[in-house]
Amino acid sequence: MSKQIEHNEPSIQNGIPYWVKIVIVFFLGWVALYATRTILNPIMGDIQNEFGLSNSQLGLIMSIFFIGYAGLNIPSGILGDRIGKKRVLVPGVILFGVFAAITGMMPTFFLFMLAWLLTGIFQGFFYGPSYGLSSEAIPPKHITVGSAIINSGMAFGTSLGYYISSYAVHEYGMSWRSPFFIIAVPVVLIGLAMLWVVKEKPKSKEQKSMENNGEKLNFADLFKNRNLIAAYVTIFSAIYAFFVVITWIPYYLEHERGITGGNVAFVSSLVPWAAVPGSIFFSWVADKLGKRKPVLLIMLPLSIIALVSIVFFHSMTVLYIALIGYGIFGKISTNPVLVAVIADNAPKHAYSTSFGVYNFIGMCGSILAPYITGFLTDVTGSLNTGFYFAGALLLLGTIAVMFIDENNRPNVEGNKV
Repeated sequence: MSKQIEHNEPSIQNGIPYWVKIVIVFFLGWVALYATRTILNPIMGDIQNEFGLSNSQLGLIMSIFFIGYAGLNIPSGILGDRIGKKRVLVPGVILFGVFAAITGMMPTFFLFMLAWLLTGIFQGFFYGPSYGLSSEAIPPKHITVGSAIINSGMAFGTSLGYYISSYAVHEYGMSWRSPFFIIAVPVVLIGLAMLWVVKEKPKSKEQKSMENNGEKLNFADLFKNRNLIAAYVTIFSAIYAFFVVITWIPYYLEHERGITGGNVAFVSSLVPWAAVPGSIFFSWVADKLGKRKPVLLIMLPLSIIALVSIVFFHSMTVLYIALIGYGIFGKISTNPVLVAVIADNAPKHAYSTSFGVYNFIGMCGSILAPYITGFLTDVTGSLNTGFYFAGALLLLGTIAVMFIDENNRPNVEGNKV
């Protein structure tokens, strides 16, 4: 009992458990990240016309953003473990809000891309430190559901970004640059909220002893654990598919299905909104079972069916059902279960680095997805090809899950070997 109290210190502030505050503030962090990213998607056609871009160049805008984001995941995780997670986290959130506003000011495509790259770089300061802090603060029995609530911020943020751009630009006739200014204000405020709420947990005597004895994390250890490797492959395929959907679905709805204006935001938002109950439900099931593999083996095949159905069938009814189905079973819902796989297997003294590696590998999918989908569209003349390719990668992720061994989880009682 004493160990559990120590794990969750500081446990209660003003009657609210600290871990609940962490869940709330990191939920808002994900809202900030995804709202900033998805303000771009409904105005891709406007940007294409402004700078005279091909589909490949249009996809490159999000790819260059995620090069910055993914490239900083591992360094920020390592830095968080060394100098303090909060010291890395807070400046990153504030600065990506600042650079979002700067992006909207840029007069040329090159300067636009440079500012957007810097926005991605500072977003890269968030993932590893935030999940390191939340994994330390949330009680083990609530870790998957807690992570699911945090992750649901992705859904709210995705929808918010769609609505900000769709309504500001296509309904109210504002400049396509205006959404970048609008989103910057709440992002900076969320960064300031993290400065106030987050309390850095001092390293335990055991962790300090391990470091003093030269037993720091061997980076190669993160690629020797079979369960971690399976999680890496799965999150890569899941994130690739997800960014095909959220990057290109507004463009697809407008150019292939004839949906315009605020209706684009509504239909596109079916994915993130459906993900909220799906994420929490499947995370609750994973916590109740105490196992992640069976849940993933249900979710991934169903997400493949939903993803392919988006473009395979021409019925609008099937489109709506497929988008909702992908939301329920897709990346937003699978991510907290995979986060639990990492928490079950990663070295405890290097959680921030471990989550940084996990997200870096996953976000490599986000780098490739927008550009490859645009390239396949230019080559084949159909956006459908990109969705089918994403479905094939999800099949690879499903196969990887089959190799997870839940009898060998170092951080789970009764599973240590």
